[in-house]
Amino acid sequence: MPKVGMVSLGCPKNLVDSEVMLGILASRGYELTPRAADADVIIVNTCSFIEPAQRESIDAILEMAEYKKLGSAKKLVVAGCLVERFRQDILREIPEVDFVIGTSELEHVLEACESPADRRTLDHPFDPYLYTEFTPRVLSTPSYSAYLKIAEGCDHPCSFCVIPQMRGRFRSRRFESVVREAENLVRQGVRELTLIGQDTTSFGRDLGLRDGLPLLLRELGKINGLVWLRFLYCYPNQVSDALIAAVAETPAVCKYFDVPLQHASARVLRDMRRGSSGDYFLKMLEKIRRAIPGVTLRTSMIVGFPGESEGDFKTLMDFVAAAEFDHLGVFLYSNEESSASFALPDQASASVAQRRQRQLLALQRKISRRKLKSRIGGSLPVLVEGRSEETDLLFRGRLECQAPEIDGHVLINDFEGAEPQPGEFRWATITDASDYDVVARLGARTLTGPPTAGPRLVRIQAAYAVPHLQKGNRSGGEPVRALLQRALQADRPR
Repeated sequence: MPKVGMVSLGCPKNLVDSEVMLGILASRGYELTPRAADADVIIVNTCSFIEPAQRESIDAILEMAEYKKLGSAKKLVVAGCLVERFRQDILREIPEVDFVIGTSELEHVLEACESPADRRTLDHPFDPYLYTEFTPRVLSTPSYSAYLKIAEGCDHPCSFCVIPQMRGRFRSRRFESVVREAENLVRQGVRELTLIGQDTTSFGRDLGLRDGLPLLLRELGKINGLVWLRFLYCYPNQVSDALIAAVAETPAVCKYFDVPLQHASARVLRDMRRGSSGDYFLKMLEKIRRAIPGVTLRTSMIVGFPGESEGDFKTLMDFVAAAEFDHLGVFLYSNEESSASFALPDQASASVAQRRQRQLLALQRKISRRKLKSRIGGSLPVLVEGRSEETDLLFRGRLECQAPEIDGHVLINDFEGAEPQPGEFRWATITDASDYDVVARLGARTLTGPPTAGPRLVRIQAAYAVPHLQKGNRSGGEPVRALLQRALQADRPR
């Protein structure tokens, strides 16, 4: 049977889409390979959130196109968000691309891989896509951890964001479907589940389900064998009392809130079409902290938004100093041509935006260092991820307050008892801390037993991947359409 290789770019939501496409192909007999040179079919699942991500996607497409010349690849399929925005441009300017499928066409990936040469896109209507618990899926994350997408699309009108244009209107998966998939994943050995969606806090609302996310957390928290359950991307005006109570009262749910606030100036938030203010946010954060002592709070901010004055930025700095977040990501505003904010006056220069980014990150670094040092001497459960490849210390892991891929790590310099294994939960004593990571000594006592054995899961090693945009990038330079138009004349990666 043909071999298929996948390059998955962008966010965890896109990663789940890649896993679904690979699952569909594997169920039809395709062999999965991590080596592009060995693949008969290569799929690039693209990101198009901001212009730097679009550039990375185009580079990946061009790099994979070379394997049609130098390797065994006979077909190159481009999928995902970039297709939603630049479908015809990709087909016109990069003839090496054999087929394109958008975010709502993923279930047609087999058709894309087996289509005749004269057919490069779907020619029939399709409905907005949501996978179910019956959809084949191949996990690319470590066998003990998985993402679980509970919804797709977004209905919020944020002026800087183009996600609704790529992902469509908000739509929830059925409650029972999510629960069944979670149960299936835990049976396979998954011990940590991370719920994702463009807006997890709206889960179930389109289906007439009130307090859908709190109900889901409580139900998933009953699954035997699930140790950590977290959710990402809360919309701030939907952090309800019911949600706070569900996090506080469900032992398996990590005491962790990821609430992207984007700014604290009421004027900037108004222009972002998000509303609210820093004062309201501080009250919300205080309510969470009162209900859940020791809770971890994460957010993201945008600097350099059109019209952001020095006064607005000072408001943001003062807010971050008062809020004392555990984790903070800072994005540089990216002026996307199809966003509502594209034509706003008073666009900030790149140098001003970058200076503000540095200042805000420097402030957060001090807060993070102080918070982590306060943990020294404490005993906490650690999820062991494996041997450390980036430091001289022995192993690497994460605390409950550290979400996969986006937060810091636990660096393990010593351990008692048996050598720790990936996916194992061990109690650890924190012995040192830096700006974003802590050092710990593992004890012999485990939190629970090792993961139960399940079907072998394939880990896909992307030949090319976009790093997590925790610090962000600023749009600038040549527009993406111009890049596509020059693709044929550009020097291709060798």
